[in-house]
Amino acid sequence: MLYNPKKISFEEAYSSGIEVNFELMDNGEKRYRLVSSDGTSYCRTVGSEVGSWQNSHYHKAVSEFYVVQSGWIVYAEIDLNGETELRFLREGESVIVNPFVHHNIFMSSNAVTHTIKYGGYGPNNDWFSSKELDIFTKKLSEKDLLELSKGKT
Repeated sequence: MLYNPKKISFEEAYSSGIEVNFELMDNGEKRYRLVSSDGTSYCRTVGSEVGSWQNSHYHKAVSEFYVVQSGWIVYAEIDLNGETELRFLREGESVIVNPFVHHNIFMSSNAVTHTIKYGGYGPNNDWFSSKELDIFTKKLSEKDLLELSKGKT
């Protein structure tokens, strides 16, 4: 059987509820998104020239699956007991974030991650700020995070 797929136009994708959304974030990250009207999405994120934190948040409906392609990230969350946890993730490692878990990501310079939002099938605006986690994470520098990661192999 001959493999000859037909290209789908942006107009056809849009009429099916799929949009392309490319953004340059305030911290210098580049985000390349494929977003569905049901609230699910795929995002390739390329870190800026200098490592930095994203913004702490949580979701009420969707889960997220983060995969590190290159570089490293630190995943921060407030766990179910209200404790703050940090995880250092290297190339090939991943983490799943469930609804209502407050989380944030520090991306090393030029790191590349892939994020899939799935489940919930809610609206596209399922993003809620977590000021309490930002208070903890934003004060941690890249140097602090590298010191914390020493000995964790």
